[in-house]
Amino acid sequence: MTQRVLTTESGAPVADNQNSATAGAGGPILLQDGHLLEKLARFNRERIPERVVHARGSGAYGYFEVTDDVTAFTRADFLSEVGRRTETFLRFSTVADSLGGADAVRDPRGFALKFYTDEGNYDLVGNNTPVFFIRDPIKFPDFIHSQKRDPFTGRQEPDNIWDFWANSPEATHQVTWLMGDRGIPASYRHMNGYGSHTYQWTNAEGDAYFVKYHFKTNQGVRSLSADQAAELVGKDGSSHQTDLLQAIERGMNPSWTLYVQLMPAAEAADYRFNPFDVTKVWPHADYPLQRVGRLVLDRNPDNVFAEVEQAAFSPNNFVPGIGPSPDKMLQGRLFAYADAQRYRLGINHTQLPVNAPRTATVDNYGRDGLHATRYGSRHDKNYEPNSYAGPAQTDAAHSAPLPVQGWTGTHEAPAHTKDDDFFQAGELYRLMSDDEKARLIANIAGGLSQVTRDDVIEKNLAHFHAADAEYGKRVEEAVHALRED
Repeated sequence: MTQRVLTTESGAPVADNQNSATAGAGGPILLQDGHLLEKLARFNRERIPERVVHARGSGAYGYFEVTDDVTAFTRADFLSEVGRRTETFLRFSTVADSLGGADAVRDPRGFALKFYTDEGNYDLVGNNTPVFFIRDPIKFPDFIHSQKRDPFTGRQEPDNIWDFWANSPEATHQVTWLMGDRGIPASYRHMNGYGSHTYQWTNAEGDAYFVKYHFKTNQGVRSLSADQAAELVGKDGSSHQTDLLQAIERGMNPSWTLYVQLMPAAEAADYRFNPFDVTKVWPHADYPLQRVGRLVLDRNPDNVFAEVEQAAFSPNNFVPGIGPSPDKMLQGRLFAYADAQRYRLGINHTQLPVNAPRTATVDNYGRDGLHATRYGSRHDKNYEPNSYAGPAQTDAAHSAPLPVQGWTGTHEAPAHTKDDDFFQAGELYRLMSDDEKARLIANIAGGLSQVTRDDVIEKNLAHFHAADAEYGKRVEEAVHALRED
């Protein structure tokens, strides 16, 4: 076997990688040692800005296989035929902590899925919960600030977390999810994934449907108690990464079944909940789950930095037959996600292998910028319209247009008959078993009892009382008992 030769970045062979060039045996290091300077300079630049949210992540490649005919609802080509497979990349993540944070913590989990379709990449960016804490993107930076490390103490502060929730009653539903049994998944394989937002499907006839995605784990939902999680973090802070890596290496390929809820667009205006409010779910009795296909993860990345850390997702990456809805949080993310990656990775991040389309051809007039690798032929023009053989637009819109009406300005969403911030949180509580309720109460009280301001505690207690009388009473009693100890 031929010995590989160590080289510099320019390809020149390296004669000595153990000793720096010096002026004599004991002399100072020489500036002419280009190999040393290159190694140190490159080392200083190895890290890139981490994600502000979803920094701690794991990922794997796989495929999505269509198992049921959904062509009546969408003209998306990758969903057009039963049995069709599309390559995918799925990135899991925690939300609040930094890149070096532990996996087994009480936190929502990101569930970001990239489909490498023949019509371009489709990114479905969701979480392991069907709802979220807020419904308007103008609150998102403040929400994340409240959950991240405090500027003074340098740690996550219960005062900040619960103060934001106290003054954001729409968070009550998601708080009930987060503090319940599913708040700490046992692994990434043992949790569901959701699109969370409302999206739009459009069929070949132009009929529009609003859609919600549900990826149900085929491994079964398994979660950890607070004590189990604390023990696991002490043994392996990267427990979920370890589990995912080893499961796929052993051939125990995790899978999920995709179901959707479909609402004819005409029914949205009169539905009893605002169907575009991400703090609410659509009850399955109203819009039953319909099976679409199966997602399987079967290949680990070769390099975590190149393929997981540099993986970039944007909910604005749609394909024909799929588009946005008036969901305010989704509308904000259509900008924010891609903009974050332009900051972290540069304008040409879509040319990185993990982000580049697999079977679709990229052909546009974007040029230059940091790390550009795609230029086209020498005679290609970089403007449009032109009189040469450059790419031309198609006339077919990806999805049906969304109606726009009324005066411009800052508006609250129109009220629907059951629109309040507590009804669905109460419904979720009443679905729980007695044991689940007891653990939920203990989890909430454990955090809320650490808050130093009485008014913040009282505001949060009012939310739980409004959701369900028993719910509020039990949380209040548990908080007071802990504070008296």
